[in-house]
Amino acid sequence: MQPALTPAVDRPAFTQSKYLVTLGFVTSLFMLWGVGITLGDVLNRHFQQVLHVSKADSALVQFSIFGAYFVMGLPAGWFMNRFGYQRGVLLGLGLYAAGAFLMLPAASAASFGGLRIALFILACGLATLEAVAHPFLDGLGDARSSDRRITFAHAINGIGAISGPLIGGYFILRSGTNDTDLTSVKTLYLIIGLVVASVGIVFSFVKVPPLVVDHEAVPESPTDTTADKKLFQHRHFVWACVAQLFNVAAQGGTWAFFINYGVAYMPGMSDAQASYFFSLSLGLMMLGRFLGTYLMQFIAPNRLLAVAAFANLCLCFIIAQHWGCVSFVALMGLNLFFSIMFPTIYSLGLKDLGRHKGLGSSFIVMGVVGGALFPRLMGIVANRSVAEAYYLPIICYAVVFLFAIRLYRVRSAQPAAK
Repeated sequence: MQPALTPAVDRPAFTQSKYLVTLGFVTSLFMLWGVGITLGDVLNRHFQQVLHVSKADSALVQFSIFGAYFVMGLPAGWFMNRFGYQRGVLLGLGLYAAGAFLMLPAASAASFGGLRIALFILACGLATLEAVAHPFLDGLGDARSSDRRITFAHAINGIGAISGPLIGGYFILRSGTNDTDLTSVKTLYLIIGLVVASVGIVFSFVKVPPLVVDHEAVPESPTDTTADKKLFQHRHFVWACVAQLFNVAAQGGTWAFFINYGVAYMPGMSDAQASYFFSLSLGLMMLGRFLGTYLMQFIAPNRLLAVAAFANLCLCFIIAQHWGCVSFVALMGLNLFFSIMFPTIYSLGLKDLGRHKGLGSSFIVMGVVGGALFPRLMGIVANRSVAEAYYLPIICYAVVFLFAIRLYRVRSAQPAAK
């Protein structure tokens, strides 16, 4: 009897036809929150000009946005588990739209505090979307192709991140200091609120097919004893949380003062032109994601992370010297090496967590709060010298470098007492 032939390679499909509409909507969320995040860095500069706040105080914009991720991370996960992915997306879009609409009265009153409250509510929506979208994508097809779906969605996120400074430069910074009543801010956020609300209304009518979700934890090695370990007994996970905190701290500070740096040290550069260069640097970050994905076929992820951290450590030193074009190019280059840091720290931290992987994921994502705290510290130094403020991220990259060369290692832990 002739044996049945089996295919040499079983390649799972990207998704199934029944999920295409839902996949399109969920992927669009990555672009929407890319725009929302990077617009904050444009507002940082604009509020300095129009509301006459200091660089240190303008960093409270980042505190409002990134702080929302820390506050909303776990509640968004609980809501998703209780009410499902689709309602989780609708909650995120609702908060996003509400925050955008609240920017209008806050801008009319020229209230810096009111604007930050509106941005906080908006960012709670972004945090909810980010918490829901990743597992949602995972369930839209074969689990073996989930990495491809998520990589594709992050490429779309890169388009949104690039678009934010371009949109902000055109609508907001182009008007310069003549925008004394923040009219451009009101116009832009009215449009954003209407777009986001429209996406939410349409998505509420989409019938989401049953998802392919595997709730069972799969042992990652024959010696995996995670069932007997508590989450925080995994030292590599704890250090991943620390590394992510410092990583996003450096990213938030760098983005917050990019426009300030360009205007201060590049002769003749306007706010709008600096925002366009910021957008270009985010294009380098998107390129770095694809390049890093390719290189990880040949280079261990932790080693690639170490190279990226050391490179940014050196670039920050060059930036702090304010050597004209050389330092400005170095500033743009930071985003090329930023690209792989968040996902690589994330994946290394989740190794061998077993049944704790879901909760561990939430804690690592909460490291985004570093982006709320660090820009304020950099702003205090930037009040004296924007260039010297870039000495501070060197500390952050040193922590990431140590994680990449040593602290990432999975170590055995004693089983929890029964």
